[in-house]
Amino acid sequence: MKIFDSHAHYDDSSFDEDRNKVIKELKHNDILGVLNCGASLQGAIESVKLAEKNDFFYAAVGIHPEYAYTVNNENILKIRQLAKSEKVRAIGEIGLDYYYEENPPKEVQRSAFINQMELARDLNLPVIIHDRDAHKDTLDILKMFPQVIGVVHCFSGSIEFARQCLNLGYYIGFTGVVTFKNAKKIVDVAKEVPLDRMLVETDCPYMAPVPYRGKRNRSEYIEYIIEKIAEIKEINPEEVSYQTISNIKKLINIK
Repeated sequence: MKIFDSHAHYDDSSFDEDRNKVIKELKHNDILGVLNCGASLQGAIESVKLAEKNDFFYAAVGIHPEYAYTVNNENILKIRQLAKSEKVRAIGEIGLDYYYEENPPKEVQRSAFINQMELARDLNLPVIIHDRDAHKDTLDILKMFPQVIGVVHCFSGSIEFARQCLNLGYYIGFTGVVTFKNAKKIVDVAKEVPLDRMLVETDCPYMAPVPYRGKRNRSEYIEYIIEKIAEIKEINPEEVSYQTISNIKKLINIK
């Protein structure tokens, strides 16, 4: 089954010992493309290196809300410079994370998010949105930038929140969570979201689907996500594979 992983972190330290071997295997195993997403500034730099070294890799550059304190004029300028690479196809992952108490204060996260949305607008690039326990504030900021579109990755909101994101032109990203036994909410969202607005992703090394739950995730495992979505939608897995590849290519402008 052909797969395009719309959100991965192969720059993560869990791949330090065998990264080149894993990437070689991905290519051999019908992974057509990988969008590697920066979380920190260093992660963005590494994502660009991976994308420039591997023809089927692309990069998103941005700073995750966990590191919102580092979003200053100097680092925005560095992200702008990174985005000059033709392999950079999005700004991300950016957004809000109110789940962890040790994360920066909400107002610091919101400011960092807005600054990076402004950059995406200026560069005419889509965005990769991280939203955890911050649905209302995320939506409010997305609405401030009607000219920007992207994906709400690892979607964790309600059907109503999904509808509002779709109305703004966003795609919805599905991870291995959709395969978990207790995942009723995301299954209901998958029923609602049209196939032409779905993306599939690993968020590797995290979020491995059943039967690999708890293990290091990798792009081949998206097959289980595709099969689950096909089951939910009562369609052929090949149709899900074809459409999700088409969707990510359209979003990040790959011919």
